[in-house]
Amino acid sequence: MPYADVNGLHLYYQEHGEGPPLVLLHGGLMTIELNFGVALPALAGHHRVIAVELQGHGRTADVDRPPTFPDFAADVVALLDHLGIERADVASADHRNDRGGEADPARLPTPDDFEAMRDAYVATAPDPGAFDAVAERTSGLVQSFTGWTDDQLRDVQVPVLILVGDTDFIHVENAAEAMRLLPQGQLAVLPGSTHMDLTRSTLLAPVIEAFLA
Repeated sequence: MPYADVNGLHLYYQEHGEGPPLVLLHGGLMTIELNFGVALPALAGHHRVIAVELQGHGRTADVDRPPTFPDFAADVVALLDHLGIERADVASADHRNDRGGEADPARLPTPDDFEAMRDAYVATAPDPGAFDAVAERTSGLVQSFTGWTDDQLRDVQVPVLILVGDTDFIHVENAAEAMRLLPQGQLAVLPGSTHMDLTRSTLLAPVIEAFLA
């Protein structure tokens, strides 16, 4: 299995397909397969897909380093340097900390969703018993993230697609506000979809492909 030793991590990644590089970044407590298993084969039909499992997720062991988004980003940049990739498109799982829907249980991951996360972790992780500790650290990371300012979003000078479900814990109106602030922002809303439903939707790959095209 391919690993890259970067920034003190034994970082797991997968490569699929050929074409322009496309980096897939999973969400919290997810693995490559759990987050992108449905979409990955279709995306690999037109792209060199590089899917990574971040610190403490899936096959990448946790280390004695507080999880931070800047460190995660630096790890991905180091992986791309390791692979000799100078430019890539990126597909990720979140965009801004406007989670107004977290008060609504119907919008949140279900007990079955959390069980799937645990099962995927146990099946792949170097330390299968560390799921609860990683979940606690990940929750702290998410809660500490304050999002980006309006000016920071206005400074993003590349095309960005914000993709949410209509019953996502990120409200559609918040996603639309972020889209308007991005100079080259686009918004796609999948019908009848929670945040977790996005990972399983057969619409995910076609929407991403249309945007990248």
